[in-house]
Amino acid sequence: MLISVRHITRYRYAEPVSYTIQILRLTPLSFMGQRVLDWQVRAGGASPGLQFRDGFGNTAHLLTVNGRHEELVIEAGGTVETQDCNGVVSGLNNSAPPRVFLRETAQTKPDGAIRALAESVHGKDTLDQLHALLGAVRDRVEYVAGATDMHTSAAEALADGKGVCQDHAHIFIAAARTLAIPARYVTGYLVLGEQGTSEAHHAWAETWVEGLGWVGFDVANRVCPTDRYVRLAAGLDAGYAAPIIGSRRGGETETLDVSVTVQQQQQTAQQ
Repeated sequence: MLISVRHITRYRYAEPVSYTIQILRLTPLSFMGQRVLDWQVRAGGASPGLQFRDGFGNTAHLLTVNGRHEELVIEAGGTVETQDCNGVVSGLNNSAPPRVFLRETAQTKPDGAIRALAESVHGKDTLDQLHALLGAVRDRVEYVAGATDMHTSAAEALADGKGVCQDHAHIFIAAARTLAIPARYVTGYLVLGEQGTSEAHHAWAETWVEGLGWVGFDVANRVCPTDRYVRLAAGLDAGYAAPIIGSRRGGETETLDVSVTVQQQQQTAQQ
């Protein structure tokens, strides 16, 4: 599938900002099943500064704006060709070994309910167990936009029984780690339908399965990622994989607008 993505993030400040520094994880990588044909990241109409690989193997840019500004617009997008690999992620140059993704974080720290949920699922092998866990988490947590925020933990979302894709991924990751299965948080994009427009990027999880490698699980949609998905970045939780993270000096009041358009494009016969 040929997919075009346009991701615009606009910050407006009531008072001028004198300095901004941000890390942008807005550049997807090519691997088996995903080929980036063209992609650009621009901030304030210009290319951001230093490009580097972070500790999890993501492509990142360091953006600094040293001067007064009342608005900052960050644009990312391009064209990606995808194939359905049944959720298996192969061919990525990962910097961190799988055991790193057994580490708990504040948002993925398990409580008794998460441990009980993990212990309740069974399967003839790890893959079957993970598919059962996907269904168990989704059955327990209804998708309700606005029910949680970026700081909500896996335990809080499970207790409330409501959340969004971030919460589904965090609960799944926390439960998988209690089963000694490495799991990581993934950000990206999803072709939803004809219109293909959403208010934010998408999120899911990947777990390490011996003999297969990393395998994706989109709990919110009860599926493994297909050719409708564009994988962007990964980390221990949402904070470690955030598309944009940073700080500023000044601008006490901030307004944030995010627009994401993801559309399937027609492929020509010529390759």
